[in-house]
Amino acid sequence: MKKEWYVVTGVAILAIFLIVAVSLRSPKVGDTVELPFSEIREYEGKDLSSLNDFRENSIKGPQYIDIDNYHLEVSGLVENPINHSYGDVLKLQNYSKVITLYCVEGWDVTILWEGIILRELLEKSNPLTEAKTIIFHAEDGYTTSYPVEYIMEQDIMMAHRMNNQTMLPERGFPFQLVAEDKWGYKWIKWITQIEFTNDESYGGFWESRGYSNTGNLNESSRG
Repeated sequence: MKKEWYVVTGVAILAIFLIVAVSLRSPKVGDTVELPFSEIREYEGKDLSSLNDFRENSIKGPQYIDIDNYHLEVSGLVENPINHSYGDVLKLQNYSKVITLYCVEGWDVTILWEGIILRELLEKSNPLTEAKTIIFHAEDGYTTSYPVEYIMEQDIMMAHRMNNQTMLPERGFPFQLVAEDKWGYKWIKWITQIEFTNDESYGGFWESRGYSNTGNLNESSRG
């Protein structure tokens, strides 16, 4: 009888241990479950580059942004300056398109970009008619600029996903400008501020160092 009691007690203790162990491992409702990373490499018959095909050439290395404290500031010559949270931006209509980024260093990557049409975000701030230029600011101090018409009259994307994956910090999380038909140095990453100004001669980080202000692919990258 005593031996049976020990067996029953041992089984009960083991059962309790297993229940506790499973409860500690099992995600609770509302928890985030991390799935294996898997990017797509083909889309609608088009071969895509890998996210690992990019070369690291940012001015201060990858930026790791605390998304809980992040905001995207739209400022300058606008009627309604706004600080958008990451979630605010993601609530807008999302779009996707396969576009190739060409770097002046001689390499290129073809990626399925997903994000918003930037114009639809900026219209919420009601840009003033005297605004001629839009300056983009990044977390690392990098800047570049465009004529207002390039952003506001075309379907220029600001991406937050690449190849069906949330953008990695090394690639520009939370947002990268998808500057279609422009050289790679115009594709600013880690965007933190979008500023409307009447300064048509503004030169960004590389533009002030001799690169073309337009950054058009059909022209030399040197100004």
